[in-house]
Amino acid sequence: METLGNISSIESMGLVDGPGIRYVVFLQGCFLRCKYCHNPETWDINKKCIEITPSKLIRKIKRYKNYFGEDGGVTFSGGEPLLQPQFLLECLKLCKKEGINTALDTSGVGFGDYNEILKYTDLVILDIKAVDEKEYKALTGQKIDAFNKFLAACQENNSTLWIRQVIVPGMNDNEDNIKKLALYVSQIKNVEKVELLPYKTFGVYKYKDLNIKYRLDGIPEMDEKKCKILERKLIDFLKNLAQKNNLR
Repeated sequence: METLGNISSIESMGLVDGPGIRYVVFLQGCFLRCKYCHNPETWDINKKCIEITPSKLIRKIKRYKNYFGEDGGVTFSGGEPLLQPQFLLECLKLCKKEGINTALDTSGVGFGDYNEILKYTDLVILDIKAVDEKEYKALTGQKIDAFNKFLAACQENNSTLWIRQVIVPGMNDNEDNIKKLALYVSQIKNVEKVELLPYKTFGVYKYKDLNIKYRLDGIPEMDEKKCKILERKLIDFLKNLAQKNNLR
């Protein structure tokens, strides 16, 4: 009997959730309560949204296979896809049978057999909330241990990684944070790409609709040009660290 998945929404032609054109599946449920989260409607894993079996979902995905080309494929996002590990695993296996590229967009906080899941995952898009234990807890409401466990599994499985971090004005939009992030990322293997994402406020209205207090009320959106400058500094720091390591 197939596992029934609970999906918040689907985007059939995603362009920012991995390489190429992606079919993006947003799974319901998330343990974290990030201050800047723009999808609070995905938090409650018990909220009934779109219930579907892996085989039915793959039939939907296959309709768009011609658009994927050499680079595109399917991205499982959320919420947090690792909170529905059995459904996720069954979907990943079916994708691989169909020759469809798979990506996992995750905060790394879930449960299940990560080794088995990563075996069928071509790319992990990993959201690093913070590298400091105290800052991580303040931002997400959770300890960093679960994230560390998933990252360790990625390293053990030689998973290809894209690293992302959201940059918020007055919180982490400074050179000290970028240096800390660079030092942290430099110790992770198989990092193919790093990105800094500017904080946006387009999800604030959802908090009002759900009667949830928005904890970053009054903080402006991150300036995209400044965010790009910080991203270039991050990349430069990483290159310098790589050169130093090669000289040792």
